[in-house]
Amino acid sequence: MRIFVTGASGYIASAVVPELIEGGHEVVGLARSDASAAAVKAMGAEVRRGDLADPAGLREAAADADAVIHLAFDHAAMLAGGFAGAVATDMAVVQAFGDALAGTGKTLMAVGLTHTGDAKRDAAIAANPRSAVALAIAGFTERGVRTILVGIPPVTHGTGDRHGFIPMLIKIARETGVSGYVGDGANRWAAGHVLDIARLYRLALDKAPAGAQLYGATEQGITVREIAETIGRQLGIPAVSIPAEHAADHFKMFPFITLDVTMPNAATRQLLDWEPVHPGLIDDLEKGHYFTTG
Repeated sequence: MRIFVTGASGYIASAVVPELIEGGHEVVGLARSDASAAAVKAMGAEVRRGDLADPAGLREAAADADAVIHLAFDHAAMLAGGFAGAVATDMAVVQAFGDALAGTGKTLMAVGLTHTGDAKRDAAIAANPRSAVALAIAGFTERGVRTILVGIPPVTHGTGDRHGFIPMLIKIARETGVSGYVGDGANRWAAGHVLDIARLYRLALDKAPAGAQLYGATEQGITVREIAETIGRQLGIPAVSIPAEHAADHFKMFPFITLDVTMPNAATRQLLDWEPVHPGLIDDLEKGHYFTTG
């Protein structure tokens, strides 16, 4: 199968692309820069130069492929305060893919969550502006596209993680001298090892039905306090509670630090016969690789 992958040189895709190639697929990776193109080529994939601001080019690339795996998102714009603009760009991208694949039965796999039936979980999903993009993708199923949505856990950990929640927490802990959590730290973050999630993508491509909603968490929820305590041990600093009224000043990642996001994974594991084999989050932190760089 010929698969077009956006965000091909990014953290998650850098695990997904080799997994797909190992599975016998031909991968074409979107690359915006020379450095990205070199990284995509080094993984054994074909390079297609372009970016998310070119819907016509993306439609053409999708039409030339048997499947599209959309992993790109303008995180730089989001972190700079342009979240709405990044979501608008993403919506234009997925609409281009939907138009290109309509009526073909080809696959469009993307990151996202739709409604689950659990009121608390659905409220958290609806609060994220990116949920509108996920709903648009789910709607393409009725247009003859084999859509597959993958819920990526808030903590996708592994040796290449440089910009996720865990590196952010470690950076704040180093700067402040304490490893913090808010209140009692009982809120939870779902987690998954990036290599297990890459395996999920490969299995989903082969097995998931049209309209599938998959969950990529290998651990349904770990308390932020346990995460903070593990970071504190590794850095040799105390883990402390930060009062809610001071959390915005202490945590540059506020309000993300207060999220309570769990992901049930039993149905996904059963559907795909997916058995995660890589370390869980706490074990991964204990290995020390997150603490070898500043």
